[in-house]
Amino acid sequence: MTQNPPNLRPDLAPAARIEATRRAGQPSIGMVSLGCPKALVDSERILTRLRAEGYGISPDYTGADAVIVNTCGFLDSAKAESLEAIGEALAENGRVIVTGCLGAEPDYIREHHPRILAVTGPHQYEQVLDAVHMAVPPDPDPFIDLMPAAGVKLTPRHYSYLKISEGCNHKCKFCIIPDMRGRLQSRPHRAVLREAEKLVESGVRELLVISQDTSAYGTDWKDRDSKAPILNLARDLGSLGAWVRMHYVYPYPHVRDLIPLMADPANGVLPYLDIPFQHAHPDTLKRMARPAAAARTLDEIAAWRNVCPDITLRSTFIVGYPGETEAEFQTLLDWMDEALLDRVGCFQYENVAGARSNALPDHVPQEVKQDRWDRFMAKAQAISEARLEAKVGSTIQVIVDDVDGDAATCRTMADAPEIDGNLFIDEGFSDLTPGDIVSVTVDEAGEYDLWGRRAQADGTV
Repeated sequence: MTQNPPNLRPDLAPAARIEATRRAGQPSIGMVSLGCPKALVDSERILTRLRAEGYGISPDYTGADAVIVNTCGFLDSAKAESLEAIGEALAENGRVIVTGCLGAEPDYIREHHPRILAVTGPHQYEQVLDAVHMAVPPDPDPFIDLMPAAGVKLTPRHYSYLKISEGCNHKCKFCIIPDMRGRLQSRPHRAVLREAEKLVESGVRELLVISQDTSAYGTDWKDRDSKAPILNLARDLGSLGAWVRMHYVYPYPHVRDLIPLMADPANGVLPYLDIPFQHAHPDTLKRMARPAAAARTLDEIAAWRNVCPDITLRSTFIVGYPGETEAEFQTLLDWMDEALLDRVGCFQYENVAGARSNALPDHVPQEVKQDRWDRFMAKAQAISEARLEAKVGSTIQVIVDDVDGDAATCRTMADAPEIDGNLFIDEGFSDLTPGDIVSVTVDEAGEYDLWGRRAQADGTV
C-alpha cells in the first residue's frame, strides 16, 4: 500500500510492466521506456510489431539480445535522464538502439554514447524495426509465437492509454515538442475506435485518452463533417462500457460541449479534465506564447461546474518562467484560490535546447524558483486537502489497481494512474482483484488520498 507522493512529475508515464515471453532459442529484445504516456504507447507499438515478427520480450538486460531505449527530450533534466538510461543499458547489455524524442538529436546522443547501434526519432516505427533486424535477425515460429489481439501492453491489464493523434500546432516558447513530433496528425476516427474496442474486449476497464492536444483532435482534417470531431469520438468511446478519461485538453470553446457527456454517468466519459493551464497572469502567458485568457478561464471553469458539479479538474503549471515577477506569481496563487483545482502538478522552469524561451530576458534565479514552487505546492496541497475532506461520507465508485496484505489500492473517477491520488480499502478487500469496479463509502481523507469501506448496492456499508 503506497500513497502517491505529492511531487510526482506529471509528465511521466507509469513504469512499464514487461513480462518474460521467451521460448527456447527465441531472439529477445528489452525495452526501457522513459517520458510521458504518449511515449509509453510508442513503446507498446514497437514491442507489438516485434512480438508479431517472432521476437520475445525480455524484462531485464541480461536476458535480451539487444535493448531499445525510448527516450524523452522534453526538458534538459529529462535529456540527462535519457542519457543516463542509455549508459546503463550499454553497461549492462552492450547492444543498444535509441529511439524517441531525444532521438531527434542523433549527434548529441552519439557525442555522449558513440557505441550505440542506431538512433531513430519519435514515432519512426519502421526505422526502429530495421535497426532491430540488423542487430538481431528475427526467427519466428508461426505455431508458437501467438500475438494477443490487444497487442503488447506495458500497463496493468485493466487500463490502457489510447493515443488519438501525433504532434501539435501550438508554438509555446518553452516547448520543442512540435519540432520533434511535427504538426497535428489525427488518427482516423474508425482506427481509434477499433483499437479501443479490442482493448475493451481484452479486459481493459479504463481508457486513458492522450495526445499532445486532445481537444484539437480531427481539426487537421480538411473534409471533416464536424468542427470538433473530439465530441463524436468521446461519445463513441463512452459507449464501449469502459471508463473514458480525457487528458491534455486545451480549453477551446467547444470543450464546453464535452461537459454534458461527463455529467451523465450513462455516457461513460468520466467527469475529469486534464487541462495544461501553465500560468494565470496574462503577461506571463503572453511571454509563453499562450492565450492570455485567465479571467475567461475562470468563467469557463464556473460554467463547467454548473453543468457538471462533480467534475474533477487537473492541471500543470510552470513557476519561475523568464520575466515572472513576484506580482505575477502572486496572481497565480490568487487564481488558484478562485479556481480551486482538484489535482495540480508544477514544474520549475528550465531551459531546453532549441526552445525560444531560452533567449528571453530576466531569467529567475534558482533559489527564487524553488521558493515559488514550495509556496505553490503548499497552496495546491491545502486546496486538495479541503476538497478531499468534502468527500467524506459520500459513496463513490472506484477501480481497483492493486491488492496486497494491507489494503486494496484503488482510484476514484477523480484519479488518473500514478499522477493523482488513491483510495485505500483496508477492511473486507481480500476478494478484490485489479480491474474490479466497486462502490465505496469514504470515511477518511488526507492531503492527496482517501480511505473508505465497501458499500452495498443500496449504499450501506
